[in-house]
Amino acid sequence: MTVGTPSGTGDPGLFTPDSVTWQMHGDPMMWIAGVRALYLQALHPRAVRGVLQNSDFRRDAWGRLLRTADFVGTITYGTAETAERAGARVRKIHSMLRATDPDTGERYGVGEPALLLWVHCAEIDSYLHVLRRSGYPLTDAQADRYAAEHLVSARLVGLDPATVPASRAELAAYFEKVRPELSAGPEARTVDDFLLRPPTHPLLVPARELLWRRVAELAYASLPPYAHELYGRPAPAPAVVTRRLRATGAVLRAIPARVRWALPPKHILRAMARLGPHARPAPPGPAR
Repeated sequence: MTVGTPSGTGDPGLFTPDSVTWQMHGDPMMWIAGVRALYLQALHPRAVRGVLQNSDFRRDAWGRLLRTADFVGTITYGTAETAERAGARVRKIHSMLRATDPDTGERYGVGEPALLLWVHCAEIDSYLHVLRRSGYPLTDAQADRYAAEHLVSARLVGLDPATVPASRAELAAYFEKVRPELSAGPEARTVDDFLLRPPTHPLLVPARELLWRRVAELAYASLPPYAHELYGRPAPAPAVVTRRLRATGAVLRAIPARVRWALPPKHILRAMARLGPHARPAPPGPAR
């Protein structure tokens, strides 16, 4: 999946324009994939407690989502230096935060490798699943390459890359292994309730019901069957979900890329200015 050698002389960053990541992360379906990742991450009780006990999630969930998106954009399209600084900030924050198990009273760090690994795998799986299912052209080999590329992002948040799944098969084996630890406890219900009905100005409630609720419901529907079982809320038939994902992808991809990328914080446009026009992520087409 190569877009050519950048014409600029700037730092191409940790992934570079030749990576699968550089191309995929320019796709607008990444937003729906990010919401799916939140749903999935909330099913790990220890991980979701670390979030809810260290932040006012209901007041700042939008901020958390945007900060996550900014982190992904920074490590993908920023220079190596800015990516490393972003990773250092995340590691420092994790090192200072603790959570408490309400049943046992155990205090534990939110930066435990097992918890970081769950969050990482839920994100990588969601990005791959939603984009491919929505029609983004990616071969199996490219999907495996994407997972392997993200040993870099795993390292940035404090994981040992040797312990991180680096292919679709390794991801599947990981999820099979961790499933007994998952449940939809009170914290997961809090996340589910927020994602369906995020607080907003009364005048914006109709827009929330018309637009955002559809995004949240589609992200939820794209979860694996075991997640639907844990949440106890059914989803449409898989074929229906796939049609909706493909239709949504077609609509969002019809919006000119320059318009989408002009929204703050403009990571892609800054990368193109630094490296040259050949750094532009290629639009979806035949598998590259």
